[in-house]
Amino acid sequence: MDRRTLLKGMFFGSAIAGASPNIVLAAPAAEHTEEVADYLSKIKNYNKHFVDDVVLTGHRYKLLVSSVKRLKRLQRMVGYANFSLLSFDSALRYARNYSRIGRFTKAEIDFLEEIFYTDANKYGFYGEKVSTKLTEGIPSRDTIKMPHTGNFLFRGDSVRLYQKIRRDVGKSIVLTSGVRGIVKQMYLFLSKAVRSDGNLSMASRSLAPPGHSFHGLGDFDVGKVGYGYRNFRIDFAETDEFKRLEELGYIRIRYHEKNPFGVRFEPWHIKVT
Repeated sequence: MDRRTLLKGMFFGSAIAGASPNIVLAAPAAEHTEEVADYLSKIKNYNKHFVDDVVLTGHRYKLLVSSVKRLKRLQRMVGYANFSLLSFDSALRYARNYSRIGRFTKAEIDFLEEIFYTDANKYGFYGEKVSTKLTEGIPSRDTIKMPHTGNFLFRGDSVRLYQKIRRDVGKSIVLTSGVRGIVKQMYLFLSKAVRSDGNLSMASRSLAPPGHSFHGLGDFDVGKVGYGYRNFRIDFAETDEFKRLEELGYIRIRYHEKNPFGVRFEPWHIKVT
Protein backbone atom coordinates (compact mmCIF):
# COMPACT_ATOMS: atom_id res chain seq x y z
CA MET A 1 0.00 0.00 0.00
CA ASP A 2 1.44 3.42 -0.93
CA ARG A 3 1.58 6.22 1.59
CA ARG A 4 -1.15 8.30 -0.04
CA THR A 5 -3.63 5.40 0.05
CA LEU A 6 -2.71 4.59 3.65
CA LEU A 7 -3.18 8.17 4.86
CA LYS A 8 -6.41 8.78 2.98
CA GLY A 9 -7.86 5.52 4.26
CA MET A 10 -6.95 6.22 7.87
CA PHE A 11 -8.10 9.84 8.01
CA PHE A 12 -11.28 9.18 6.01
CA GLY A 13 -12.01 6.27 8.30
CA SER A 14 -11.52 8.48 11.34
CA ALA A 15 -14.03 10.96 9.96
CA ILE A 16 -16.60 8.20 9.41
CA ALA A 17 -16.09 6.87 12.91
CA GLY A 18 -16.55 10.33 14.36
CA ALA A 19 -19.85 10.73 12.53
CA SER A 20 -21.06 7.19 13.29
CA PRO A 21 -20.07 6.05 16.81
CA ASN A 22 -21.35 2.52 16.19
CA ILE A 23 -18.62 1.91 13.62
CA VAL A 24 -15.50 0.35 15.10
CA LEU A 25 -12.30 0.86 13.15
CA ALA A 26 -9.39 -1.51 13.32
CA ALA A 27 -6.29 0.00 14.90
CA PRO A 28 -3.56 0.89 12.41
CA ALA A 29 -0.96 -1.79 11.93
CA ALA A 30 2.05 -1.32 14.17
CA GLU A 31 4.36 -0.81 11.21
CA HIS A 32 2.23 2.16 10.07
CA THR A 33 1.96 3.92 13.44
CA GLU A 34 5.39 5.53 13.23
CA GLU A 35 4.82 6.51 9.60
CA VAL A 36 1.57 8.32 10.42
CA ALA A 37 3.15 10.05 13.43
CA ASP A 38 5.99 11.25 11.20
CA TYR A 39 3.49 12.54 8.64
CA LEU A 40 1.43 14.46 11.22
CA SER A 41 4.60 15.96 12.67
CA LYS A 42 5.50 17.32 9.24
CA ILE A 43 2.21 19.06 8.55
CA LYS A 44 2.15 20.47 12.08
CA ASN A 45 5.76 21.67 11.87
CA TYR A 46 5.49 22.64 8.23
CA ASN A 47 8.32 25.19 8.31
CA LYS A 48 10.91 22.79 9.69
CA HIS A 49 13.48 20.82 7.70
CA PHE A 50 13.20 17.01 7.82
CA VAL A 51 15.92 14.57 6.83
CA ASP A 52 13.94 13.04 3.96
CA ASP A 53 12.86 16.37 2.43
CA VAL A 54 13.64 17.01 -1.25
CA VAL A 55 16.09 19.92 -1.40
CA LEU A 56 17.58 21.62 -4.47
CA THR A 57 21.29 22.37 -4.30
CA GLY A 58 24.09 23.59 -6.56
CA HIS A 59 23.12 24.32 -10.17
CA ARG A 60 19.48 23.38 -9.60
CA TYR A 61 19.20 25.82 -6.70
CA LYS A 62 20.63 28.56 -8.93
CA LEU A 63 17.99 27.72 -11.56
CA LEU A 64 15.32 27.98 -8.87
CA VAL A 65 16.51 31.43 -7.84
CA SER A 66 16.90 32.77 -11.40
CA SER A 67 13.45 31.46 -12.40
CA VAL A 68 11.78 33.09 -9.40
CA LYS A 69 13.52 36.41 -10.09
CA ARG A 70 12.31 36.32 -13.70
CA LEU A 71 8.76 35.45 -12.65
CA LYS A 72 8.84 38.32 -10.16
CA ARG A 73 9.88 40.74 -12.92
CA LEU A 74 7.09 39.32 -15.08
CA GLN A 75 4.51 39.91 -12.35
CA ARG A 76 5.72 43.48 -11.90
CA MET A 77 5.43 44.03 -15.65
CA VAL A 78 1.91 42.67 -16.21
CA GLY A 79 0.47 43.66 -12.82
CA TYR A 80 -0.44 41.64 -9.74
CA ALA A 81 -4.03 40.87 -10.74
CA ASN A 82 -3.33 40.06 -14.40
CA PHE A 83 -0.46 37.77 -13.38
CA SER A 84 -3.03 35.49 -11.72
CA LEU A 85 -4.58 34.67 -15.10
CA LEU A 86 -1.39 34.50 -17.15
CA SER A 87 -0.75 31.30 -19.11
CA PHE A 88 2.69 29.74 -19.49
CA ASP A 89 2.80 30.51 -23.22
CA SER A 90 1.92 34.15 -22.53
CA ALA A 91 4.59 34.30 -19.83
CA LEU A 92 7.23 33.14 -22.31
CA ARG A 93 6.00 35.63 -24.90
CA TYR A 94 6.12 38.59 -22.49
CA ALA A 95 9.60 37.56 -21.37
CA ARG A 96 10.83 37.44 -24.99
CA ASN A 97 9.34 40.79 -25.88
CA TYR A 98 10.29 42.89 -22.85
CA SER A 99 13.91 43.39 -21.92
CA ARG A 100 12.89 44.37 -18.39
CA ILE A 101 11.92 40.73 -17.90
CA GLY A 102 14.40 38.99 -20.18
CA ARG A 103 13.64 35.77 -22.03
CA PHE A 104 13.60 32.53 -20.06
CA THR A 105 16.71 30.48 -20.76
CA LYS A 106 16.32 26.93 -22.07
CA ALA A 107 17.61 25.66 -18.72
CA GLU A 108 14.95 27.67 -16.86
CA ILE A 109 12.16 26.42 -19.14
CA ASP A 110 13.33 22.83 -18.69
CA PHE A 111 13.43 23.40 -14.94
CA LEU A 112 9.89 24.81 -14.81
CA GLU A 113 8.62 21.92 -16.93
CA GLU A 114 10.29 19.45 -14.60
CA ILE A 115 8.72 21.10 -11.53
CA PHE A 116 5.28 20.92 -13.13
CA TYR A 117 5.47 17.34 -14.37
CA THR A 118 7.29 15.74 -11.42
CA ASP A 119 5.05 13.55 -9.26
CA ALA A 120 4.43 15.75 -6.20
CA ASN A 121 4.22 12.65 -4.00
CA LYS A 122 8.01 12.76 -4.17
CA TYR A 123 7.90 15.93 -2.05
CA GLY A 124 5.35 14.51 0.39
CA PHE A 125 2.33 16.19 -1.24
CA TYR A 126 -0.58 13.80 -1.85
CA GLY A 127 -3.30 16.07 -3.25
CA GLU A 128 -5.02 15.56 -6.58
CA LYS A 129 -3.49 17.01 -9.74
CA VAL A 130 -6.26 19.12 -11.24
CA SER A 131 -4.32 20.60 -14.19
CA THR A 132 -2.31 18.15 -16.27
CA LYS A 133 -0.82 20.45 -18.93
CA LEU A 134 1.66 23.22 -18.20
CA THR A 135 0.14 25.32 -20.99
CA GLU A 136 -3.44 25.18 -19.68
CA GLY A 137 -4.92 28.67 -19.40
CA ILE A 138 -7.83 30.37 -17.67
CA PRO A 139 -10.13 32.29 -20.05
CA SER A 140 -10.55 35.83 -18.73
CA ARG A 141 -14.21 35.75 -19.79
CA ASP A 142 -14.81 33.09 -17.12
CA THR A 143 -13.61 35.39 -14.34
CA ILE A 144 -14.50 38.71 -12.78
CA LYS A 145 -12.23 41.08 -10.87
CA MET A 146 -13.59 41.68 -7.38
CA PRO A 147 -13.53 45.37 -6.39
CA HIS A 148 -10.89 46.56 -3.90
CA THR A 149 -9.19 43.14 -3.64
CA GLY A 150 -6.76 42.90 -6.55
CA ASN A 151 -8.08 39.37 -7.16
CA PHE A 152 -10.31 37.59 -9.67
CA LEU A 153 -12.97 34.98 -8.96
CA PHE A 154 -14.62 32.56 -11.33
CA ARG A 155 -18.06 33.69 -12.43
CA GLY A 156 -20.92 31.65 -11.01
CA ASP A 157 -20.55 29.64 -7.81
CA SER A 158 -17.36 31.32 -6.56
CA VAL A 159 -18.67 34.88 -6.96
CA ARG A 160 -22.05 34.00 -5.47
CA LEU A 161 -20.48 32.30 -2.45
CA TYR A 162 -18.09 35.18 -1.78
CA GLN A 163 -20.87 37.75 -2.04
CA LYS A 164 -23.05 35.71 0.32
CA ILE A 165 -20.19 35.43 2.83
CA ARG A 166 -19.72 39.20 2.72
CA ARG A 167 -23.43 39.78 3.29
CA ASP A 168 -23.65 37.32 6.17
CA VAL A 169 -20.33 37.91 7.92
CA GLY A 170 -19.91 41.59 7.18
CA LYS A 171 -17.43 43.95 5.56
CA SER A 172 -14.64 42.90 7.91
CA ILE A 173 -14.16 39.75 5.78
CA VAL A 174 -12.29 40.15 2.51
CA LEU A 175 -11.03 38.11 -0.42
CA THR A 176 -7.27 37.58 0.00
CA SER A 177 -6.58 35.21 -2.90
CA GLY A 178 -8.80 34.18 -5.78
CA VAL A 179 -8.16 32.62 -9.17
CA ARG A 180 -4.60 31.36 -9.66
CA GLY A 181 -3.37 30.12 -12.99
CA ILE A 182 -0.46 27.72 -13.32
CA VAL A 183 2.14 30.49 -13.67
CA LYS A 184 0.94 32.24 -10.49
CA GLN A 185 0.93 28.99 -8.54
CA MET A 186 4.38 28.17 -9.90
CA TYR A 187 5.66 31.54 -8.70
CA LEU A 188 4.15 31.16 -5.22
CA PHE A 189 5.42 27.60 -4.81
CA LEU A 190 8.94 28.33 -6.03
CA SER A 191 9.17 31.57 -4.04
CA LYS A 192 8.40 29.59 -0.92
CA ALA A 193 11.07 27.09 -1.96
CA VAL A 194 13.62 29.92 -2.22
CA ARG A 195 12.67 31.15 1.26
CA SER A 196 13.06 27.54 2.43
CA ASP A 197 16.64 27.29 1.12
CA GLY A 198 15.62 25.14 -1.85
CA ASN A 199 13.46 22.74 0.17
CA LEU A 200 10.63 21.68 -2.17
CA SER A 201 9.06 19.45 0.46
CA MET A 202 8.80 22.33 2.91
CA ALA A 203 7.28 24.50 0.19
CA SER A 204 4.68 21.81 -0.59
CA ARG A 205 3.56 21.74 3.04
CA SER A 206 2.46 25.38 2.71
CA LEU A 207 1.53 25.70 -0.97
CA ALA A 208 0.21 23.18 -3.46
CA PRO A 209 2.72 22.52 -6.26
CA PRO A 210 1.68 23.97 -9.65
CA GLY A 211 -1.11 21.95 -11.21
CA HIS A 212 -2.49 20.88 -7.82
CA SER A 213 -4.16 24.09 -6.64
CA PHE A 214 -7.95 24.22 -6.46
CA HIS A 215 -7.65 28.00 -6.86
CA GLY A 216 -7.53 27.11 -10.55
CA LEU A 217 -11.01 25.56 -10.32
CA GLY A 218 -12.93 27.91 -8.03
CA ASP A 219 -11.67 27.80 -4.43
CA PHE A 220 -10.56 31.05 -2.80
CA ASP A 221 -9.10 32.45 0.42
CA VAL A 222 -10.64 34.97 2.79
CA GLY A 223 -9.25 36.96 5.68
CA LYS A 224 -9.91 39.71 8.16
CA VAL A 225 -9.55 43.27 6.92
CA GLY A 226 -6.32 44.78 8.23
CA TYR A 227 -4.98 41.45 9.53
CA GLY A 228 -2.17 41.25 6.98
CA TYR A 229 0.04 38.15 6.88
CA ARG A 230 -1.75 36.74 9.93
CA ASN A 231 -4.64 35.85 7.62
CA PHE A 232 -2.39 33.05 6.32
CA ARG A 233 -1.52 31.67 9.72
CA ILE A 234 -3.37 29.70 12.37
CA ASP A 235 -4.14 33.10 13.96
CA PHE A 236 -7.04 33.50 11.53
CA ALA A 237 -8.85 30.58 13.20
CA GLU A 238 -9.00 32.68 16.39
CA THR A 239 -10.73 35.67 14.79
CA ASP A 240 -14.40 36.55 15.16
CA GLU A 241 -14.65 36.39 11.37
CA PHE A 242 -13.59 32.74 11.26
CA LYS A 243 -15.90 31.86 14.15
CA ARG A 244 -18.77 33.53 12.32
CA LEU A 245 -17.95 31.60 9.14
CA GLU A 246 -17.99 28.42 11.20
CA GLU A 247 -21.30 29.24 12.88
CA LEU A 248 -22.94 29.93 9.51
CA GLY A 249 -21.71 26.65 8.03
CA TYR A 250 -19.37 28.15 5.43
CA ILE A 251 -16.37 26.24 6.66
CA ARG A 252 -15.76 23.19 4.50
CA ILE A 253 -12.04 23.06 4.99
CA ARG A 254 -10.10 21.30 2.28
CA TYR A 255 -6.91 21.20 4.32
CA HIS A 256 -7.96 20.45 7.91
CA GLU A 257 -5.58 19.72 10.79
CA LYS A 258 -5.22 16.02 9.95
CA ASN A 259 -5.69 16.14 6.19
CA PRO A 260 -4.16 13.33 4.12
CA PHE A 261 -2.69 15.62 1.46
CA GLY A 262 0.55 16.70 3.14
CA VAL A 263 -0.52 20.32 3.61
CA ARG A 264 -0.69 22.44 6.75
CA PHE A 265 -4.04 23.42 8.27
CA GLU A 266 -5.64 26.23 6.20
CA PRO A 267 -8.66 27.72 8.00
CA TRP A 268 -8.80 30.61 5.49
CA HIS A 269 -9.35 28.39 2.44
CA ILE A 270 -12.95 28.32 1.17
CA LYS A 271 -13.80 25.13 -0.67
CA VAL A 272 -16.08 25.67 -3.67
CA THR A 273 -15.44 22.74 -6.03
